[in-house]
Amino acid sequence: MAEASSADLKTVPLHARHVAAGGRMVPFSGYSLPVQYPTGIMAEHKWTREQAGLFDVSHMGPCFLMLDNPSGDPDADHAAISAVLEPLVCGDIAGLKPGQIRYTLLLNDQGGILDDLMVARSPKVSGALYIVVNAGTKEADFARIAAAAEGRARLTRADQNQALLALQGPEAVGVLAQHLPGVVELGFMQYGPYEFAGQTVIVSRSGYTGEDGFEILCPNSFAETLWDTLLADPRVKPIGLGARDSLRLEAGLPLYGHDLDETVSPIEADLGFAVSKRRREAADFPGVGRILAEREGALTRKRVGLIVEGAPAREGSDILDASGTIIGRITSGGFAPSLGKAIALGFVPPEHTAAGTRLQVSVRGRAQPAEIVATPFVPHRYFRKAPQ
Repeated sequence: MAEASSADLKTVPLHARHVAAGGRMVPFSGYSLPVQYPTGIMAEHKWTREQAGLFDVSHMGPCFLMLDNPSGDPDADHAAISAVLEPLVCGDIAGLKPGQIRYTLLLNDQGGILDDLMVARSPKVSGALYIVVNAGTKEADFARIAAAAEGRARLTRADQNQALLALQGPEAVGVLAQHLPGVVELGFMQYGPYEFAGQTVIVSRSGYTGEDGFEILCPNSFAETLWDTLLADPRVKPIGLGARDSLRLEAGLPLYGHDLDETVSPIEADLGFAVSKRRREAADFPGVGRILAEREGALTRKRVGLIVEGAPAREGSDILDASGTIIGRITSGGFAPSLGKAIALGFVPPEHTAAGTRLQVSVRGRAQPAEIVATPFVPHRYFRKAPQ
């Protein structure tokens, strides 16, 4: 997909900070964003795994969905706002507790994935959801949600006047707790509002690196102060898009527009967990016929992880069986700095999905050995609280 020319690109509030830090700016989802800083992708990747990396993800699509006329009864209002969103997704939104986040999928009528997104129930505001969608699909997503909400609720975009930062890595909690002690109480996939130097920020314990960490939504006017304050800690360094991608690939996490698109179902994508039990039993989500049939085995392809011997197999590379017949395609691939090996995600027929299956991938016209492995390639290190 051709990117816009540099003249057409949007800039994030921290653009000047990235340039000043030596960030190599590239087009991404219509924005000018840093792919790396002077130390390079490998060093940035390893720093995030060992310390704390600070990412600017202000190109993403945060928004708030709020009832027009909340009753003030938190449970009744949550049921009402969930009824607005649930017809579009496969997740149990009604079952969210205050401050809880759920990963879910926006589906078309054929059960294909239009986007993957985070949906959270406000811990403070009755009848409100905090939603974060992907950058490349946000205009269509916002329009779809707003249309579903018409007459009942309103969608307020936060991407136009707020910045979104991600602090990721094993030292992230220690760094952020120096400024916001309350964040240590958050478990993975929980969020809440906090006061940071007199500004209200929204902090979620989440991210897309496989590491413990946080995403922080703040006013544009406060973004530089927040960025500078976090980077003043010696445990924190700025990290670009390149390491963000290699980290999420090692974590086995799919990227919309690459591993997911509107032809791929949740079951094909190995995201069956996102189809909540209550929604399956009610059979009340888009594409339910296809998705339930695929859960029972009517599947022609499934997303898998591969270790590749030799050079990395990039997106679009063919996957071959032992005899050399093309059976699938790589959707994400690269070198895994944490493993010292090439890894990839791709789709193959179900009979080739067992861990240990030996296959091949075509790299620049040459077949290289590959093996199906369980994902994540690198274990997740999310902080999960003990059940209350």
